[in-house]
Amino acid sequence: MSEAGTKREGVDAVERALAILTAFTEQAQELSLAELARRTGLYKSTILRLAASLEHTRFLTRSSDGTFRLGPELWRLGSLYRRSFDLGEYVRPTLRALVEATQETASFYIRDGDQRICLYRLNSPRSARHHLDEGVRLPLGRGAAGRVLLAFTERGDASLQAIRDAGLVVSRGERDPEVAAVSAPVIDSAGHLRGALSLSTLMSRFDEAAESKLVQAIVPAAKHLAARLPAE
Repeated sequence: MSEAGTKREGVDAVERALAILTAFTEQAQELSLAELARRTGLYKSTILRLAASLEHTRFLTRSSDGTFRLGPELWRLGSLYRRSFDLGEYVRPTLRALVEATQETASFYIRDGDQRICLYRLNSPRSARHHLDEGVRLPLGRGAAGRVLLAFTERGDASLQAIRDAGLVVSRGERDPEVAAVSAPVIDSAGHLRGALSLSTLMSRFDEAAESKLVQAIVPAAKHLAARLPAE
């Protein structure tokens, strides 16, 4: 076999092994050989061959009844990744893109008790703007970002269902009479709320066209950011 062919065969084996590992989900933490074959599209003989290597390296375990589970080596690697993970590396490019697209202030909030914290922000380049500082604490129940955080952390509150259904909040002068904002939740692939992405501007220029522009920018940005974040 040529060197290129050998390399391709090696790549194929890695991709098949990864397909086995990624077949597991939060809802399917234990899988039979037949279910793995169905989910991956691989032959059972191929799965058994690759599973032997994955078991040897502790990426996979097999119980006495023949079912497979993810192994402890993945926990170790996941712990290393979580310690090195910097949320800001993902959020800041999103804020930069939002500011470039709208010329308004972009921010990312998280909930802390009955308050929200501006974890990251990029202020508008305009001379007349809504200025924010990272680390500032604001009320949870007022303002677009605050109400988004409240709605998606208090899921038992039926009065907030409309916000959850819309996936968006628009506020006008709720916290500051001179400030308007739009905000959307950032929810990762596991369904966990990671924060609220927000665009804020001055009420004096928040007309119907401006509102539409900010809404059209914030929703896809929140979804794009959520898709890039590892699930918690």
